[in-house]
Amino acid sequence: MDFRKLGRTDLMVSSLCLGTMTFGEQNTEAEGHAQMDYALDHQINFFDTAELYSIPPKPETQGRTEEIIGTWFKSRGTRDRVILATKVIGRSDMTWFRKDGSPGRLNRAQMREALDASLRRLQTDYIDLYQLHWPERPVSQFGSNPAIWGDPAPAEDETPIHEILEVLGDFVKEGKVRHIGLSNESAWGTMKFLHESEVRGLPRVQSIQNAYSLVSRKFEVNLAEVAQREDVGLLAYSALAQGYLTGKYRNGALPKGSRKQLFNRLSRYETPGAEKAIEAYLALADEFGVDPSVMALAFAHTRSFVTSVILGATTMEQLKTDMLSADFEISEELEKRINEIHLMHTNPCP
Repeated sequence: MDFRKLGRTDLMVSSLCLGTMTFGEQNTEAEGHAQMDYALDHQINFFDTAELYSIPPKPETQGRTEEIIGTWFKSRGTRDRVILATKVIGRSDMTWFRKDGSPGRLNRAQMREALDASLRRLQTDYIDLYQLHWPERPVSQFGSNPAIWGDPAPAEDETPIHEILEVLGDFVKEGKVRHIGLSNESAWGTMKFLHESEVRGLPRVQSIQNAYSLVSRKFEVNLAEVAQREDVGLLAYSALAQGYLTGKYRNGALPKGSRKQLFNRLSRYETPGAEKAIEAYLALADEFGVDPSVMALAFAHTRSFVTSVILGATTMEQLKTDMLSADFEISEELEKRINEIHLMHTNPCP
């Protein structure tokens, strides 16, 4: 396992991160605890969660994932061994996150309520990395296509970025948050956060958690340069394209208990052109005699702008396979072949 510096902090995080969004929906508390035990025993010291989770988001399960992590911390006494990341929701019409039923906004009152609730559920008094799950401003996100999404004009009630940073700065001063990060953010948004923090003496964002996979390499276009030059490394999520790059949905298969079978909300990876691209990568893995999950994760893991790759497994077998990617080398020939497919099937998925 590699350990990489988180932004410009003194934290060294494992290059594979345990994602937890299935805890409390597809995974029981006991299964979640078992995954965290295994991950920590195998050198993963970085866990990621969110107030939104479990997935899919709904009032009945909101916050359940953080609760499961909290009971694990309490029963194992492991809080000081884990670098813990969680997230606050951005602009949203969902009204079940706040006690007064307000739609989601990144204003002072809502952010304060969100942080305190996360700390209670997690049974801790501090968060190592507190992330904005998605922007406060209206932008295309979570798989929506900017070409058809419309004009992301500023909203009248949009919270200015410097005000969001001021709230986060207060959290840091209080010792409740150590460092801050972004998620589902653009190059403009990332640079704006960096600028505002510099000119106003506010906390600096240390990471950006965006989708990145063989079928969605858009991060390379503008954000990779930001990540490298500004030390805001990528925490890559969905590196397996919500399971499509594992091959489990190949040729129309629909495994029982899979996310597609249970929830059928994988449209982000069912766009025109996606099937041909996915099949090309699966065939390449077959040709090189490597598990397609390992190849896909190793590709993300070996990018110079990536700080950590977030693993999302529902079974211990999946987690064990995924962790093999830390030691798999992408050869020059395999890299060449991957890029040839990329040129033929460029970013079919948003």
